[in-house]
Amino acid sequence: MDKRNLEITKLALLDAAEKLMTGCDDPALVTSRTIAKEAGVNAAMINYCYGSREALLFAVFNRIQKEGQISNPAFIRIREDNLSPKEKLIEIHIESIKMMLTHYNYAKAITKYVLLNRKIMDDRKSLSFIMDHFGNRKTEAECRLIAFELSSLHELTLLRHEEIKETCGIDLKDDIQLRNYVTGHINMFLGD
Repeated sequence: MDKRNLEITKLALLDAAEKLMTGCDDPALVTSRTIAKEAGVNAAMINYCYGSREALLFAVFNRIQKEGQISNPAFIRIREDNLSPKEKLIEIHIESIKMMLTHYNYAKAITKYVLLNRKIMDDRKSLSFIMDHFGNRKTEAECRLIAFELSSLHELTLLRHEEIKETCGIDLKDDIQLRNYVTGHINMFLGD
């Protein structure tokens, strides 16, 4: 397959997966076959282009997240506000969790994949704020690990948010409880 056709196929798969995931209640129903059928390609193209169904859904989620961070007034405000790096980190995580709750089907479908496959070296929106917070007191590698740990913790928490509400009484859909939860974790990792 030539490069141009490969890019067309990748985009068709991305669009099909987004359409199907947006319109479903159960991400398990969005199979490789249904995605390929919607895209008008052979199901094997998912593995060829993305490596797996989960990687494709992760690519869709990343696209939605990127678009949301560009257009969401909250993310724009965070970048422009005169907040400390720690305060910006708190706000970024709060807004990210809200976005993942809004797109819970994607989060549910990809969290296990992300937790097991994402590289620590992958760029994190949190990293620059963590590095700014610590200055020269921590190395970039230490800051990367903190960014990875925070993101992983919050992704896992999101996946189990109903059980956390049920057993711990913390409702991540409530703005005040979400803020307290995120602030507590960031204080544990960055210090008060």
